[in-house]
Amino acid sequence: MPCISRPRFLLLLVFFAATGGWLAAAGPARGFDLAAAANKAGDGPFFFSVAVPEGNWRVTITFGGAATGDTTVKAESRRLMIESLRTAPDETVVRSFLVNVRDANIPPPPANAPGGSAVVLNDREIGSFTWDDKLTLEFSGAPAVSTITLERVEVPTVFLLGDSTVTDQRWEDGASWGQMLTRFFKPEIAVANHAESGETLKSFVTGLRFAKVLSQLQAGDWVFIQFGHNDQKQNWPQTYVEAGTTYRAWLRTYIAEIRLRGATPVLVTSPQRRTFGEDGRIRNTHSDYPAAVRAVAAQEQIPLIDLEAASRALYEALGPERSPLAFSNGGQDPTHHNNYGAYQLAKAVAQGIRDSAALAPLATFLTDDFTGYDPAAPDDPAVFRLPPSPQRSELRPRGD
Repeated sequence: MPCISRPRFLLLLVFFAATGGWLAAAGPARGFDLAAAANKAGDGPFFFSVAVPEGNWRVTITFGGAATGDTTVKAESRRLMIESLRTAPDETVVRSFLVNVRDANIPPPPANAPGGSAVVLNDREIGSFTWDDKLTLEFSGAPAVSTITLERVEVPTVFLLGDSTVTDQRWEDGASWGQMLTRFFKPEIAVANHAESGETLKSFVTGLRFAKVLSQLQAGDWVFIQFGHNDQKQNWPQTYVEAGTTYRAWLRTYIAEIRLRGATPVLVTSPQRRTFGEDGRIRNTHSDYPAAVRAVAAQEQIPLIDLEAASRALYEALGPERSPLAFSNGGQDPTHHNNYGAYQLAKAVAQGIRDSAALAPLATFLTDDFTGYDPAAPDDPAVFRLPPSPQRSELRPRGD
């Protein structure tokens, strides 16, 4: 994509595994972050942060060291980037991925015009890696890292708009498909996950989150829209929208604004809640909202990812006894997922991209090791492994 008027940064960080020290070229402030300094020699999980301007950054890492390595890398608020990359002693492997960094600032409106100059963050977002002025990397497993290079790039971007089932969940044992989807894209396209727990089509506008997305959206980008969990709540009168009328109207408003900027809107149906009937089948707790999404997608002739159908197939394949293994709070939460469940739904989204003729250009960015996915034949939760992040909370996400 054409370069716009932004400075171009290149930062080289060289890690000496033997000493746990870093040598850095001239660039923004950097260093070990949080309580990770105790593990900086590479013998456990650690964080490293670099103060950078918002934008898309290509991170190139040389993995390897004197000992065997098994490195998992997450970025910002637990976005999965590199999954269990193994290196033999003295072997080196170079891998790259793209990290979208943002802050809450929005170009201010002209004098006397309505609007605002910053996203309205909720109390749980304060202090999160999502909205700070740093690019944060989390290394876990048995990390073996030699060098890291950061470079500001202009690339196509996939924007994610939605609620708690899409957002980058800050804490274990929660997770959402949006923060796993990054693992399935090549380092040629960025994912900007603007979803947040408790959000609705209306609140995403009134909180200026949609304004933030539109301020960054460029021709050739994609915007995935998944709302419904909270929009259907009649006990939330300020944001409730009726499935057959206002819900569809709001979806069309989003679509029109995205098209106006030359980007491609993609509608996503909400994953079902884990509510089984006596027949062992998932009950529909979303009323007419998934059908409304399908209808708007057909009428507007835009791509659809049917995650509602995929989630039904996934939960029913696992069954009432094993399906809690895909959900957070030790399986007690019937709505929000853990790492395993989020990973399965991200694979379902990736498969939906591959299956859509309209998304063929986007499908070219899927990783070569993504060989396809059938939610009716999911990965075995008993063998799924992903190193957990150190941050943990018993606080449930906003919304249900």
